[in-house]
Amino acid sequence: MENFRKVRSEEAPVGGGAEGGGPSPGPFADLAPGAVHMRVKEGSKIRNLMAFATASMAQPATRAIVFSGCGRATTKTVTCAEILKRRLAGLHQVTRLRYRSVREVWQSLPPGSTPGQTTSEPAASLSVLKNVPGLAILLSKDALDPRQPGYQPPNPHPSPFSPSTAPTSKRSLGEPGAGEGSAKRSQPEPGAADEDQKA
Repeated sequence: MENFRKVRSEEAPVGGGAEGGGPSPGPFADLAPGAVHMRVKEGSKIRNLMAFATASMAQPATRAIVFSGCGRATTKTVTCAEILKRRLAGLHQVTRLRYRSVREVWQSLPPGSTPGQTTSEPAASLSVLKNVPGLAILLSKDALDPRQPGYQPPNPHPSPFSPSTAPTSKRSLGEPGAGEGSAKRSQPEPGAADEDQKA
């Protein structure tokens, strides 16, 4: 593939349904109409995603949110869901795995740019169909069916990262911290070295 460059990649239309790769139905067909869909991409900023998701879930009318991503964006999808679960307690979760079909179009490099290629050869294009793993995570304020696959109940314990769990005390740079002790380093006094040499 060193003589080709990728021109574009697009999501191939595969039949609908719960496991289809089409963007419209998704894996959660029975969602309320007010649910928020967050499509996480590889270049998305987590800070921007979480600002919008937190503001949306703070509204009483919004009862559910779906984070979905495929390929290299799956790790960001999981990160966004975990951050939101820590910010808002009592969210029910359902995770679904699926595959999306992505069609990549490659085109041969222009003539003369690679050794061994003559100017009489026409530009060739190549189409590659890939199955990319995807992930969709539903977080809901309302209770969900615990028998469905991928269900996780809300965490009954408070988050260990809440600001009120461990009080921190401020100290100046010169003071020792708790448990550090008050022992000082032994440093020679300015005139002590001269007295040792005289003796």
